Amino acid sequence: HCHCGTCRKATGAPFITWITLAPEGLRYIQGTPAIYRSSDTVRRTFCANCGTTLGYAADGYDDELDISAAALDEPGQVVPDDHIWSDDMLPWFKFDDGLPRLPGSHWEHGYPDRTKAKE
Repeated sequence: HCHCGTCRKATGAPFITWITLAPEGLRYIQGTPAIYRSSDTVRRTFCANCGTTLGYAADGYDDELDISAAALDEPGQVVPDDHIWSDDMLPWFKFDDGLPRLPGSHWEHGYPDRTKAKE
């Protein structure tokens, strides 16, 4: 779950659950997502028809793509690993799920490649 302020503003939600995968592991079955450059280094994709948040990609991390779990047909099958940017978590949104909380990003905490399966 990402709690950073930029994801909150981009999605209009208190947090977003991302699934990180290699770009070649994704196939859109209909249409092409619209792209919005939310900063100098970040591209966000969304459905041009309905506005649904679809993805997040950071420049320099071309082997990783984050896809919104909520945009999937069966988001309930996603099992979150942790909370990132937990220092930015809204104080009125309480989690007691026992998942690790990282104060920043995965890259800052030793997860340089989130696309590889855990052992």
